[in-house]
Amino acid sequence: MLLIGILAKSSLIATAASLLLIVKFTNLNFIYSILDRRGLEIGLLFLMLSIMVPLANGSVSVNDITRNLVTLPGALAVAGGAGATYLNARGLTLLRADPEIVFGMVLGSIFGIVFLNGVPVGPLMAAGITAMFLPLTRLFKR
Repeated sequence: MLLIGILAKSSLIATAASLLLIVKFTNLNFIYSILDRRGLEIGLLFLMLSIMVPLANGSVSVNDITRNLVTLPGALAVAGGAGATYLNARGLTLLRADPEIVFGMVLGSIFGIVFLNGVPVGPLMAAGITAMFLPLTRLFKR
């Protein structure tokens, strides 16, 4: 994974792989169980913190938010947020039921980074989109 992260020029994948290698080589194996149980929550915490910084530092005011919510883009943002959280919940269910699917999502993320100039911030969303498309596979099994 480290090599893939380096080749794909994804500092996130390379850093994650490096940290896991450090854990492995320093025999801090208890960290695996912490990451397994709470890693997603820790990652989401930092994501939410980064999203809320403009509110905290005052670069976005409550008036700005209120004005935006009554516009079409603001309403679409609310719908997009609701849809994304629904897909994330389905993705979390899929990851718990079928954890080995993560490797396909990582490869897809790398493809997106290298060929589509994407940013790999949403493994949970990738799982949600995968969960949304999985029922379509039943159509082709007939």
